[in-house]
Formats: sequence, structure tokens, C-alpha cells
Amino acid sequence: MNFDIPKDISNFLNELDAFIEAKIKPLEQADDNIRFFDHRREDARTDWERDGLPNEQWEQLLQQAKQLAIEAGIYSYPFPAEHGGRDGSNLGMAIIREHLACKGLGLHNDLQNEHSVVGNNVGLLLMLEYGTDEQKAEWVDGLKNATRGFAFGITEPEHGSDATWMETGAVRDGDHWVINGEKTWNTGVHIAHSDMVMARTSGKPGDATGITAFLVPMDAPGLKVEEYLWTFNMPSDHARVSLTDVRVPDSAIFGGEGKGLQVVQHFFNENRIRQAASSLGAAQYCVNEAVKYARERQPFGKPLASNQAIQFPLVDLQARCEMLRALIHKTAWLMDRDGAFSVSDKVSICNYQANRLCCEAADTAMQVHGGLGYSRYKPFEHIYRHHRRYRITEGADEIQMRRVAGYLFGFMQQQKPKGVD
Repeated sequence: MNFDIPKDISNFLNELDAFIEAKIKPLEQADDNIRFFDHRREDARTDWERDGLPNEQWEQLLQQAKQLAIEAGIYSYPFPAEHGGRDGSNLGMAIIREHLACKGLGLHNDLQNEHSVVGNNVGLLLMLEYGTDEQKAEWVDGLKNATRGFAFGITEPEHGSDATWMETGAVRDGDHWVINGEKTWNTGVHIAHSDMVMARTSGKPGDATGITAFLVPMDAPGLKVEEYLWTFNMPSDHARVSLTDVRVPDSAIFGGEGKGLQVVQHFFNENRIRQAASSLGAAQYCVNEAVKYARERQPFGKPLASNQAIQFPLVDLQARCEMLRALIHKTAWLMDRDGAFSVSDKVSICNYQANRLCCEAADTAMQVHGGLGYSRYKPFEHIYRHHRRYRITEGADEIQMRRVAGYLFGFMQQQKPKGVD
């Protein structure tokens, strides 16, 4: 088995680094744009008078960086070649996401809102996989060019991690559907064209089938953003949304009637392995910075790095980084070979282990740096606040472990969910 990074991916990493140095770093330094990445001035990101949403100038800057990446053919790496991409693999995306996160936060990559110069555009991949010809004609160009997007309305206030018990329902009315219900932690609706709302259209609570995905325009009558939920790491674009007698046509169904949960599971597997790679990269950044500081800092007349109390925690974190990297690469490679549903257990292992690792690495880096690490002169407290989120979103640690147990003890099968073609 060859563990070398494939040549085409390593070549792309070199191209990516050159692009960041030539285009993104100068933009980051221009017009005081660095204020959005100076952790002492992190407040600049948040519009406190607009429900704590991201500052519009910050989002415009991120969009400007994306446009540069689109023009350079960088953003579209994971897209199919027929849509201007490079047929990027899951393995390639995992390696790239780790590589970018390992550089630290910046205009090249900022996980607070999934911004990256290499598009983690799972929405486009889902559209190409599940969209009708009519939906593709409407959506694909906007998704490719980062000018149009949809949010995901999955979680409900009373049913957090268990999507099969959702209370949001849709009832057929002629050639339309009428949707009633409520969604929460509905990320990105403030800039989304539509919300992909999951609603039960048949079956009973607890059934995996009978849930349908609807692309609901954000300006549809009866769709209302009730509030934006403030979080540990601001700004926040996570909304609670209500739907009251919202009418949508049959053409709004995405992925087939009753098959919405399968679409979501596909999204989760694709996104979780990439997010795990990002958490690994951020963890490695924290370890690298802590090791560097420990070698430079000389309290009591000797390098901090000479103390085993400093060495051993960082050795343990480095060992876990190495082991997790091997599993992430293997899992992504298997996804490319056998499909997104072939390694659901390993995706869950990668996800919860990487998120825990990142939080522990950030905490250790703060401890090694002492008071400086706790301050906003260093990014560790920001990294901790942000990545702590991922131990809850898209499946809490406990949900991921429960999922692995389902495969380990034979309660679940490693295959496409019933109803997926």
C-alpha cells in the first residue's frame, strides 16, 4: 500500500500555495482587511445591530477571495471536469482541507462560515447527483460561481439529532404541497436563495423513509426567520425558521418524494470527512505552534521544551494526529473507490475523533503559551471556540459513537439507505 500523496494532488497543493501568496495574502493585507483576522479585533466580524449576523463587509471580502479563486481555477477543484472542475476526489479534498487549516486562520480558509478558496461545495455535488434537469438548469451555474446557494433545514427545536422524528410535515394539495413546521440551527439562510426543508410526507415518526426534501425559496409566503441564535463564537448565522402553510409546487421536491433523509445522509458523509480533515489541520497547527514556542521560551534559564510535562502532552497529540491522518486518508480513499455510503462507520470515527483532538490541541497550546495563549494575541482561544461547535453540529460526539456502534454490533448495514438508486 502506497501512502504517498498522489502526484496530481501534491502538484495542486503547490499551485494552491502559490495562488494564496500571489493573490490572497495581498488582499488580506489591503484596506485594513486584516482586522477580520486580528483576534484582538474579532468584533469587526459581527454586526451586533443586525441580530449578530456576519458583517456585510466581511462577507463581501470572502466573496471577493472566492471570485479570485474561481478565476484562477482553484475554487472548482472538486467539481466534475464537465463543469469546469478537476474531478477532485474525496482523498484530494481531505488532504487539501487539512493543508489549508494547518496554515492557521486567514482569508485563504476560515471555518467559521465554511469559507475556503477551494470550494467545499457539497450543494453542487448533491445537485448534480439528485437534481432534476429543471433544477440543474436553474441552480448549477449559480452554485459553481458561488453566486447562489441553499441552506439545509434539518434540525428541529424538539428533535435535535433524530431527524426521523421531525414534526415538520408536508401535505399534497393538487400539484402543490403545503408545509408546516419549524427548523432551528438553519445555517446561512440570511444569504441563501432557498432552504432545503426536510418534511414528513408519509409514514410515521421514527421511519427513515417518508421524509422529503423541498427547495423552498426564502421569500416564500409563510416562511419566516424567527431569530438568529447567538453562539459561543460570534458572529452567528444560525436561524430558527418557521413555516406556516408554505405552498411549493411538485417541482420543489429534491431527490425524489420520500427520499430526503437519504439525500441528507449523503451530504453528511461527504461533508463530515472534509470537516474532520479541517479539524485535524487545525489541531496540527496548534501542536506545531506549541512546539515552536516551547523551544523558544526559556523560563528559569532553560528551554520550556526540556520539561517532560511540556513534551509528553504534545507527543501524545502528535501521535494522535499521525494516526488520525492515516484513517482520514484511508476513509476518503475508500469513499472514492466504493461510494459515500460504504464507510459510514469510519466517517463517524474520523469526525468525532478529529473534533475532540482539535479542542484538546487548542487547549494544550493555550496552556503551553501561558497567559499569552489565553489572550487574543494568539488564535488558540478562537480555534477552541470555533471547533467546539463541531462536537455538536452534524451529529454530536455521542451520535457519532452510537452510529459506529450500530455498524460494530450489526444493528446497521454498510450500504446505501433503502430507496437510494
